[in-house]
Amino acid sequence: MNQLFNLKGKVAIVTGGAGSLGNAIAVGLAKQGADVVVCGRTASKLDQVAVEVVKTGSQALAVVCDVTDENSVAALVEKTLQKFSHIDILVNAAGINIRSTPEAFTLADWKKVMEFNAMGTFLCCQTVGKQMIKQKSGKIINVSSLRGRFAAPAGGAAYCPSKGAVDSLTRALAIEWARYNIYVNAIAPALIHTELTQAVIDNKELAKTVLSRIPLNRFGLPEDLLGPVILLASEASNYMTGQILYVDGGSSSG
Repeated sequence: MNQLFNLKGKVAIVTGGAGSLGNAIAVGLAKQGADVVVCGRTASKLDQVAVEVVKTGSQALAVVCDVTDENSVAALVEKTLQKFSHIDILVNAAGINIRSTPEAFTLADWKKVMEFNAMGTFLCCQTVGKQMIKQKSGKIINVSSLRGRFAAPAGGAAYCPSKGAVDSLTRALAIEWARYNIYVNAIAPALIHTELTQAVIDNKELAKTVLSRIPLNRFGLPEDLLGPVILLASEASNYMTGQILYVDGGSSSG
């Protein structure tokens, strides 16, 4: 059973590696034996994550990357292949949210969320996917959200459709790339307590509303995502593709 979840010899790219979710996922994959490439926009933060990866005994590479820029993503893949020669796992954990009422949303902000969350995920999948097609193997895990299916109580006029696009993309790629032995799945968390969601948690009225919709009666933590990610990255999920795995404290159940 342990061998099913063993990632020794695998190489994983984690986008958004400098954030709370990406950091936890990168170190979690490393603890299972994977060598990890962390990418994001802040070199100093990425270097800190790389140090944590190395402490587990795995190799690490930190690469500054803008997931919305084709050349930047291409350079990420090139640097990864130069160091490791193959890519087995891609976790698309990069994402942003700009909260506003629908009537007040500027088009520039709405497009920024859509481009980063939806287009950025596609671009990373496409670029890494080309290498996985050559290898005829790979595991892609997109970080979606409960809000891709269920509307947020407030402020989600850009975030919700951006994650809905991630869900649809996940299913489309799973169908298209199954013949190459590439598995494409997503995890869809409810609200995870990070620095990016602190403003929601600090808003007592909004936090109460959100929490009332979570049967387990607590907000998620980055560590709550590790088990599902490792499942989808490992041989244990070799008959799962095109799935949106809700990690939401029961929110999607009713």
